[in-house]
Formats: sequence, structure tokens, C-alpha cells
Amino acid sequence: MTRGHPVRTALGAVTAVVAACGMAALGPAAPAAAYVGEAEISPIESDISEKPWAGVDVSSGASTADLAIDQDEQTAWVADGTSATQWLTLDLGGAYDNVRKVEVVLPDAGAVYQYRVESSPDGDRWNVIADHSTNHEPSRGSVDLFTQPGTRFVRVTFTGASPGATPGISELSVYNYLRDDLVLGADASWVDNDVAEGREYWVSPTEEDPGAGPHLLDVLQDRGFEYTRLRVFNEPRYESSGDVLPVPYQGPDRSLEVARWIKAERDMGLGIDFHYADSWADPAKQPKPRAWAQLEFDDLTQAVYDYTYDYVEQLIEQGTTPDKVAIGNEITNGFLYGSEAALIGTTDPPYFRDQPELYQSQPGGGLLWEYWNSEDPEEQRLYDEAWDRFTTLSAAGIRAVRDVSADHGEDIDVETHITIGNGMRDKALEFWDQYLNRVNAKGADPDVLAHSYYPEWHGSPEHHERNVNAVAAAHPGYRIEVAETSYPASGGGGAPMPNSTYPRTVQGQADALQRVFRLANDIPDNRGAGVLAWEPARWQSMFTPVPGMPHTWEPNASIDVFSESRASHVVEDTVYTATQVGDEVALPDSVDVLTTADGSTEPAPVEWDQVPDDATDTAGRLTVHGSTEHGPVTAMVDVVDTYAGAECDRVITGRHAGPLTVTEGVTCLDGTTVSGPVSVGAGASLQVDGAVIAGPLRADGAAAVVSCDSRISGPVTSSGTSSVTIGNPVLGCAPNTITGPVAVTGTHWWHVIAGNTIGGPLTCGDNAQPPVNNGSTNTVSGPKSGQCRGL
Repeated sequence: MTRGHPVRTALGAVTAVVAACGMAALGPAAPAAAYVGEAEISPIESDISEKPWAGVDVSSGASTADLAIDQDEQTAWVADGTSATQWLTLDLGGAYDNVRKVEVVLPDAGAVYQYRVESSPDGDRWNVIADHSTNHEPSRGSVDLFTQPGTRFVRVTFTGASPGATPGISELSVYNYLRDDLVLGADASWVDNDVAEGREYWVSPTEEDPGAGPHLLDVLQDRGFEYTRLRVFNEPRYESSGDVLPVPYQGPDRSLEVARWIKAERDMGLGIDFHYADSWADPAKQPKPRAWAQLEFDDLTQAVYDYTYDYVEQLIEQGTTPDKVAIGNEITNGFLYGSEAALIGTTDPPYFRDQPELYQSQPGGGLLWEYWNSEDPEEQRLYDEAWDRFTTLSAAGIRAVRDVSADHGEDIDVETHITIGNGMRDKALEFWDQYLNRVNAKGADPDVLAHSYYPEWHGSPEHHERNVNAVAAAHPGYRIEVAETSYPASGGGGAPMPNSTYPRTVQGQADALQRVFRLANDIPDNRGAGVLAWEPARWQSMFTPVPGMPHTWEPNASIDVFSESRASHVVEDTVYTATQVGDEVALPDSVDVLTTADGSTEPAPVEWDQVPDDATDTAGRLTVHGSTEHGPVTAMVDVVDTYAGAECDRVITGRHAGPLTVTEGVTCLDGTTVSGPVSVGAGASLQVDGAVIAGPLRADGAAAVVSCDSRISGPVTSSGTSSVTIGNPVLGCAPNTITGPVAVTGTHWWHVIAGNTIGGPLTCGDNAQPPVNNGSTNTVSGPKSGQCRGL
């Protein structure tokens, strides 16, 4: 952990005093009121479409494509024209195993949209998530649940839309949920001190049944912590003087015992964090252990290998094989500083500064960042040589873990752990480029690239998310971990920490930690390895001292983020529908609920709030809340004066003598009597309502033909028209009476023939989608054939 902050340095010093005399580690207990409070904790859900690495591809309308994922429903991607080939594909930027929900929000209230939603791991193989191609009721969208591990792409393909509807998408959202294999845990090394000092931790210490305790690890495990990391100092010393501590807390022998508490007694995951120092190592200080301080470089390299191999072997042989080993702690500026410190300019820790003849007598592994990008050949040489020494030492530690693992038939991950300072992304990218290329060349390679994250030093969560994803994109062969994080539940009058928006409250603590969980979980290709809270019982504590019970602590409600952040069920939590002004609101009796354990989906009853009697008196958006046993549901009801229809460029009323030819735009016949044939040419549209046409109606390659509540003499023929509506009572288009045959072929978009009386045969063929009647059967005096057979 970064310890340049004076409060943290003081904490380290106080702990050292405790080791010597057994006094209370943190001084007087903070007032319980500073911490108490509830926290509302919900399972983590994040929309990957809003991430900067997500992108879209479209069939047309590319200039507006990004508006489909701009988090603003008032904007939209709009396709060019209407055809069954209109689609939008969202690229999540990598594969995700735990995306479970997709939400489509469409542009027009009162319109009917028909579409399919599909997912794909590679853009070639597609799985249908939901098929809405037979929709016949107006709705601005849908929420669909699915389970397809490895999903990278989600595609929405339109198959039709009611006349006048805007083909496009206002928002496409794909929601990711916390993976089961994302490890949640803590660095709880101070548990060594806790046991020695007689501290007790209970889940509910004031209750008759206090729950898990009194060991801190029991409470952590009970509250959902899966993994504990232990820092190891070579020969624990006071950070100020360099004198050996009377009680070697976090030393090799004591850490072996704590490892047994973790792994052998509780079967929790175990991480080992080698500081390769006798006191704190972090970006501001990386002292050599006293025993290695005067070793020549080759001997220092061998000492790293031997020490690492021997200690990991001791862990294996006592039955506590670590799951992961970190070669150094926050080694952004290198580690095992030596004579290069004269160029680094480091002054910490004091004993390193005050005893240069000992600690700075031989070269070590410190990096010379001040010479980065220098044009001076000598400075560039020194920069490269420092990198070579550092990675030689690091590679020795990595090889030791690999060798001891192989010798004992174990599989232990290796981690390299740094920080990314606020505004220091370029430095981090340079670190990983240099480090990985050089250790690979030396025959070594880590598994996990780890970073600390504290907003006060490392920027906002969004800033850090961009940083770690830049690292992930640059080095796709590695998993990424947040090795340290924390957030306070008190202090500052409740004001957020620097670079954060979360208040210093129990709720703010929970929300801040969940944000980091989300950050790690959302790294593309499921490469987020885990998140560890740093010393949750001591630093920015998640525990509260219990009034009247000395040496006793209980967890804040925020600690439940470790057990309650994973979703057991995902709810179809938004329902979209529409109704006309004055009509009743019809809401579904149930919604779908997905069980994450097995991917099954079942309906769950919904209890809706009462809809006010005057709720649909005026047009607008009506929101109705409901609940299921697995969570809330919201109905978004668009109240419209009329359902979507085409905008008329020309309106004809009264009588029209002779033939009528429509060659462009949208012509509307409103109660019109036409004494002759009507023809609609390529790209033009005709909308007929309450009209009488004394002659045949023919459309060839038209954009749209809509006929409602009209009488037509002679045959009706449509060929190659994009959108055909001949009656559709469910949308207020009353049936027609047609004397003569009706033949519709080659329709490639919307297609409804419903409720009509037809005095002749009804024939349909070669349409992209078979026409539908939406529950209103046509009365036909001749045969129904082809795709119209079931109408």
C-alpha cells in the first residue's frame, strides 16, 4: 500500500509501538456514531455499452450510430430507409461470461417495432436472445434476459416497423454482473497483531447469538471474504530507526502461522506479498533487507531466488500452498534500492537514508525515472541499466515460484504489483512495456498485473478504470487485479475523499467498494482477477468499536458488499408499452426472472401499484412501479393521441375525378372518393383512411401503402413494396371492404392484412416475412393461398 501519506506513516509507527509494549494499536476508539448506519446493498450491475472501449457498427446511418450508446434516450441512431437488412451491432470490446440482460429503447412512442436480438462471441456465430419479429403492439422497447458465456457482440436486426415509425435505436444497453470467479478478499496481515493483542471481532457482539467470531478471519469469511493476502517482511524492523522489532509481526515465521489460520483452518484463498524489505515497501521507499544490504548484485539476485523458493516451499510443506505470490509490493519505482539511490534522490525510510554506507553500498533494483525519454546518451544508458538490474531481480523471484511449484506439483500464480498515480498513465504503460519485455527475455513471466487503487492518490474510479483498461489492452495475455483498495466510513464531516463522489459514510463506503468491484469485473475478456480491501479492520476501517465492550469490534453494514454484490436472480425490470389517450393501461401479470446459478428463466408474478383513474387523460410518459419477489419492476407507458403514422406531404379530401398517380412523398386520402384507378410508384407512399376508390389499387416498389376503413373496387395489387398495411384494428386501422382479388408479393418490411372483407382470392408470396392479421381474421370469398393461407 502507498504509505507516503503522513497518517499512514503514523499508523505504521503506532503499530510498531504496539509490538513492543502491547498498547491499543489505534489509540482512543472513535465514537461509535462516526461509523454506525445502514447500507442498502444491491447486486452489482453495469452497462458495458457506456464504457469507452465499447463501439457500434451499423447497416446504414453511420453518422448517428454512436447515439445508440450515448446514455441519452432523447437521441437515436436512425437507419437510412426501411428494409429487413437494417441492423446495429454493439461490440463490447471483449468477451464477457456474465452479461445477462439486454435493453433496447426505440425512438418513437406509439409505434410498433419488429426485431431480433442476437449475441455472438466472434461476429460470425450468432445466438438468438429474443425474437420480437411478430410484435403487433406499440412499445418503445424491451428488456430480455439471456445466458451466453463468451459474449462479445450484441446485434439488433429490424424486420419491420409500423408505418411512420423511425427505424433506429435510442439506446442499446448490455448489463454485466459480478462473476463467481472474481476473487473478493482482503490484505488482513494485521490479524497477526489482533490475536496477540486480544482483539475480538464479532458479527453481532451485542446480540444473544453474536454470530461468527472472535477471530477476525472468522468474521471476514462469514461476511463473504474468500481470500486473504499476507505481507511478509524479511526481518521486521522499526521504520524510523531500523532497529529489530521485539515482536516480529508479519515476519516469515509468524506469517507461516497466520497462513495456517487462513488456509489450513478456514480453507480460504491465500496470497503472499513479499516486500523484500524489513519494513514497509511502496513507491516512495523500497529498502533492501539488512541481511542483503551489502551483497554484490549477483549475490543479491541469488538471495531473492533462494529466499523466495525456500519460503514458498515451507508454505507448501505445511499444507498451506499459496494461490498467488507477489514479487514485491507496489514496485512502480523498482525495489531493493541500492547505490542508485544517489540518483533517485530517495530519503525514505529514515534508516535507509541515515545509513548509506550500509544500504547504498551496492547496486540494487531502483529505477531512474528522471532519465526516461532523456536525449542524453549517458542518462539513457543509466536508465536502461537500472531497468536491467530491476528485472533481473524480479525475474529471479518469478523463477523461484515457478521452480518450487514444479518441484512440488503445485500451480501457483505470480503477481507483479504497482500503482498508477493520478495522471500517470503513460508512466504505467512504460513500466509494463519495459518490465514484461525484459522479464520475458530473462525467461520469466507473471500471471497477474496488479494495481493499488485509492482515490486520494490514484484519481477517480473512472480515471483508474481507463488506466487499467489501457494496460489490459496493451498486454492482453495477463489478468488484472486491484490488489489494494479501501474507503472510509467516517471523517471529513462526511465529505467525499479527494477524487471521489462517495460520502464518508457507511453507505458511501459500500458504494465506493462496489464501484471498484465493478471496475475489475468489467475488464474485457473476463480478465479481472479480483479485488482486495486493504486492512479492512484497521485502515479506513470497515469495523466499529463496540461501546462498553473493550477490545471488541463489529463490522459496518458496508461489509456485506462482499457477500451481496453477486446477483442470484436477474429481473426483467422494465416493461415498455403504449396506450391512447383515454384508454386503460394494460400491464403484464408477470415478468421473466433469470436464475444465475443455472441460467433458467421463469415468469414471476408482479404486484403493480394502483394506476390513477386520470392517468391517461393527457398524452405523455406514465411510470408505474411494481414488485416481484426478486426485485422491483417499472412500467414505462407512453400515452399517445394517436399511434404512429406517416407524415402527409399531400392530403386529398372530397372528390378526385379520374385516375390518381402517386410518384413521390406521402399522399393521404382522407375520406376521399376517387373515380378511377390509383397507382403508387417506386419510393412513394399512400395512406388511405375512410376513402372510396372506384377502381383498382396498384403499388410497384412503393415505400408504404396503408389502407384503413375504405372501400376499394377492383383488384388490389402490391409488388416490392416496403411496408403494407391493409387493415390493422389493434392499431386503430379499421378493416376495408375490397371488391376483387388481393395479391401482395415481395414486401420486405412491415406486413399486415387484418380483418378485411375481400370479394375474391387472397394471394401472398415471396414476402420477406409472412403477413399477419394480429388476431383479426379476414373474410375472403375466394381461396387464401401462399403466405396468406392462415390469414
